[in-house]
Amino acid sequence: MSVLVVGSVALDTVETPFGKVTDAVGGSALFFSAAASYFTSVNVVAVVGEDFPQQEIAFLNDRRVNFDGLEVRSGKTFRWGGKYDFDLNQRETLFTHLNVFEDFVPHIPEHYRDTPFIFLANIHPDLQWEVLQSMRRPRLVVLDTMNFWIERTPASLQRVLQAIDILIINDSEVRQLAQTSNLFVGAKNIQQLGPKILVIKKGEHGALLVDRDHYFWAPAFPLMEVIDPTGAGDTFAGGFVGYLARANDFSSPQLRKAVIYGSTLASFCVENFSLNGLKQLTHDVIDQRYQQFLEMTRCE
Repeated sequence: MSVLVVGSVALDTVETPFGKVTDAVGGSALFFSAAASYFTSVNVVAVVGEDFPQQEIAFLNDRRVNFDGLEVRSGKTFRWGGKYDFDLNQRETLFTHLNVFEDFVPHIPEHYRDTPFIFLANIHPDLQWEVLQSMRRPRLVVLDTMNFWIERTPASLQRVLQAIDILIINDSEVRQLAQTSNLFVGAKNIQQLGPKILVIKKGEHGALLVDRDHYFWAPAFPLMEVIDPTGAGDTFAGGFVGYLARANDFSSPQLRKAVIYGSTLASFCVENFSLNGLKQLTHDVIDQRYQQFLEMTRCE
């Protein structure tokens, strides 16, 4: 089962205590695709400028990532710059140049419209809604959003929430969207808005799955070296959705496995800059770390 991702492709300039990269390939669509492609084929819808280094993502073509929906427009690619100190949960945004991404309107190729699994990355809720109107009978729709849209476009966001199955969101965004300090009350309130399943990202403290009336928590994988957390959330989403697409099963046990696979892929992402931690993996290496996750959390 293939997956459609609609999101950003960017060139990131990132500085951490462990190094710096300039104009490194990034963006939600690429981090998601690099992770999901270990499980299934991926169709990408995004926009770049004429300056984007296409050769940097050529490796994804060999992993069943289809870029027919990647629009190349006159102008410069979306650029973002950020700096992290030793607390890698906090970052300072140094600049954001939207460039061609500022006027991005997703154009869904005809042969994408039957894609059964959809991941709507963090873009304007009206664009997310338009994508859904272009698709034919998707089996599963997963959405990401952020505090900016929660604050600035609440009506548009609530409309698209009614049309999705799973919401991926961080803990502060849950509290903001639900207008409550209690994370669990907030999750229940959001479920009343549409999505019956939430995955709440908690950074280095893992992720919480709220599956209707059940909870499942997975820690982050303990790493001796974390280089750059940029893209970890979208990588998590790629592992999560990619696994569900391969399993073609949304039962509670499979959702829990998907959370572990999402956390597994995110752990590889943060060990290097850009997509470098996700390029050379094998299924054996991924499954070995997945098994380590299981051993780490087993209590019997």
